[in-house]
Amino acid sequence: MERIYNFNPGPAVLPLSVLEEVQSEFLNYKGSGMSIVESSHRGKEYEAVNKETEALIKELFVVPENYRVLFCQGGASTQFAAVPLNLVPAGGHADYLLTGSWAEKAQQEAEKFIKVNIAASNKSENYTRIPGKEEIRFSENPVYVHLCSNNTIYGTQWQTFPDTGSIPLVADMSSDIFSRRIDVSKFALIYAGSQKNLGPAGVTVVIIRKDLLQGIPANIPTMLRYDICAENDSLYNTPPAFAVYMVNKVLHWLKANGGLAEMEKHNARKAALIYEAIDGSGGFYKGHALKESRSLMNITFRLPSEELESAFAAETTKQGMIGLKGHRSVGGIRASVYNAMSFEGCKALAEFMNNFQKKNG
Repeated sequence: MERIYNFNPGPAVLPLSVLEEVQSEFLNYKGSGMSIVESSHRGKEYEAVNKETEALIKELFVVPENYRVLFCQGGASTQFAAVPLNLVPAGGHADYLLTGSWAEKAQQEAEKFIKVNIAASNKSENYTRIPGKEEIRFSENPVYVHLCSNNTIYGTQWQTFPDTGSIPLVADMSSDIFSRRIDVSKFALIYAGSQKNLGPAGVTVVIIRKDLLQGIPANIPTMLRYDICAENDSLYNTPPAFAVYMVNKVLHWLKANGGLAEMEKHNARKAALIYEAIDGSGGFYKGHALKESRSLMNITFRLPSEELESAFAAETTKQGMIGLKGHRSVGGIRASVYNAMSFEGCKALAEFMNNFQKKNG
């Protein structure tokens, strides 16, 4: 079967070599006579996967020794509640930086449990850019500052993270984790759903500074407690074993292809092909995000009319490119070009864009 170019925003494209490797050992994992999805999470086969996956994350992401890596369930959306419940004591509050829909959802969920200060927002500009440091107004003594590093719907990305000093910085990195190098020590907590750059949906990676595991309130649900998850090495209950196993395979693929340094270059080169098609179109294609805030993961743009946008999406599907219809809140076209999207896929889309303009411009 011929593979197509998958530009879906998530669940998203996975490396073909990983899929083939998983297929080859699905019925008999490492001579066990059964699939990994049939294996006990208390058995040696899965415990080895669990331990190695944490080690690979620490190695590739250069996670300092004073952090733990946890594998949680419920998607990144569950972390919208888990973060304030775990971190904020009675009477405390947190600051939120609003740069898109998922940052808004995190803020709205947190407000069910704690007081929230909106330290910055450009919602009035339809989230076309990331706020500048001069626009951010931190409150007095927030317990933490929360941001979303990449905005899948609007196609914007933090290029430089704000300096919060001694205030813990918390980040939802669901859509750009492992796409570039970052200084993990600048963050107190990072969380990310796996279904963009890490694997299939089902597991959420949480990277948390160990001091934050102290003093967690005893009255929050057990399955939301970071300390319980850490004490049990993410094995308090039956974990999303297959998703963690797939993350393990993707991390090995990432390591074999040069790690984050090479992946960062790869992502910049392939995104440049599409942005060049936008910028060179003389206004036929108009990017949603301002240039200084452009995402390397999600490229959003409009055409002169909704009719042309519909035609564009329909024709790309015929050409073996799927998932390019923009989110309903923005419209237009969105190309999600996560780690496993190839340079050839982005080149094919850029060439199609140039040809489509010639026919319809």
